Amino acid sequence: MPTAPRVQVLSVERFESPYRLRLPFRFGVITVTEGRQAIVRVRVRHENGREGTGYAAEALGAKWFDKNPALSDAQNHEQLRKALELTAEAYGAAPPLSAFDLYANHYRELLEAGAACGLNPLVTSYGPALIDRAVLDALCRIEGLSFWQAMQHNRPGLRAHAIAPDLQGFALAPFLRGLTPLHSLAVRHTVGLLDPIVAGDQAAGTRVNDGLPETLEEVVAAYGNRYFKLKVSGQADADLERLRRIASVLDRLQDPYVVTLDGNEQYENAEAIAALWQRMAAEPALRRLCEATLLIEQPIKRQMALAQPVAALARHKPVIIDESDGDLDAFPCARSLGYTGVSTKACKGFYKSVLNLARCQVWNQAEGRETFFMSAEDLTTQPGISVQQDLALVSLLGITHVERNAHHFIDGFNGRPPAEADAYLAAHPDLYHRQDGRARLRIERGQLAVGSLAGVGFGSAVEPELSGTAAMPRADWPPHAPETP
Repeated sequence: MPTAPRVQVLSVERFESPYRLRLPFRFGVITVTEGRQAIVRVRVRHENGREGTGYAAEALGAKWFDKNPALSDAQNHEQLRKALELTAEAYGAAPPLSAFDLYANHYRELLEAGAACGLNPLVTSYGPALIDRAVLDALCRIEGLSFWQAMQHNRPGLRAHAIAPDLQGFALAPFLRGLTPLHSLAVRHTVGLLDPIVAGDQAAGTRVNDGLPETLEEVVAAYGNRYFKLKVSGQADADLERLRRIASVLDRLQDPYVVTLDGNEQYENAEAIAALWQRMAAEPALRRLCEATLLIEQPIKRQMALAQPVAALARHKPVIIDESDGDLDAFPCARSLGYTGVSTKACKGFYKSVLNLARCQVWNQAEGRETFFMSAEDLTTQPGISVQQDLALVSLLGITHVERNAHHFIDGFNGRPPAEADAYLAAHPDLYHRQDGRARLRIERGQLAVGSLAGVGFGSAVEPELSGTAAMPRADWPPHAPETP
């Protein structure tokens, strides 16, 4: 194919769709029972004169992008709205550029604009993370290509750029041609800090009884998962007791299982989480679970995570960054401190994920072995375009298992129009099925089939139904200082 086409952003529309969780979900410092999903619709003009529309969607996640306890959940939402506004304004004023240059040429400018109004890099990245996906979705639809085809042929125009100086000598086009999308992915089930493990854990009268599994026991029986992500709280005694109860369920499995531990920034340093690991390793009841543990994810508060080595923990298990992955410099910095992995999340930006995978290849070639890697994590990616774009990305990156939690905590397409759910079910029958009258994610033997994501567009053959979806309000950010009496 010829050189990457230039596109011009003509409009960016932002919407919000509320949803309710069927079960409360606790991670880190917050317990979630409801939420809001951001949906963006972007209109672009291709250099050939054709115009097209693209979409992206993502949860407005409170207390993840910015965990400052002084901020309310509502203020966290305002931060993310502001990040979208900043990106929409910058991209809307840009001349025609390749899709990648639209991202790369505004990268530093947006980080600076975010910092000027009190947004950390992870919050600011939310804006381009959504709008870049919508731009590429539009480009794919105009050119009749799937996301996988567009990336393999480098239609976004990824190239050596000052935003990633360590990749200046790396040939991105051949690297992209060599990526082979997977057509099935193992689901790594999230066990949140409030999740019931076995029957009887729930207080009387609190079962949902909606036909979906509620306890870990029921999840394993219903979905056949063999991959699990276990949240730990930073309270060692409580964590050990809970892990013993989890192990009592998982150890019944005849097949091997795989576990990752998510510290959710609950520890002050590597020594503190290493002490928990050593206590785990000394527990006979946790022997198989410890042997099955693949990695430990972001255990240290981000204020300290990239300020100190993690050798005390990394000698036991590989350690990855997640929340600390705020900008493109984070993974190289983490590598220098002993981290060997980084998460991919579509909410952090798919170009970042691709560049970080390229780094893994470069560093592993230098090491002569497979030391550096990426894991695929979740931010409540709901059925429809959100989960499909994230799965399309994970598939392209060649990561064989992915954390998924929205299907467990949110019942199907909760909050979205029934006609939209039906359209996704018809277009992607490998990914969804109808159960008890609802369109829900289809998980069989612990796997998701994602072959239908090969259709035209960024992971979705369906355009969201937005006629009844409320427009996103203007961001009330930065917060106003209280008036003095």
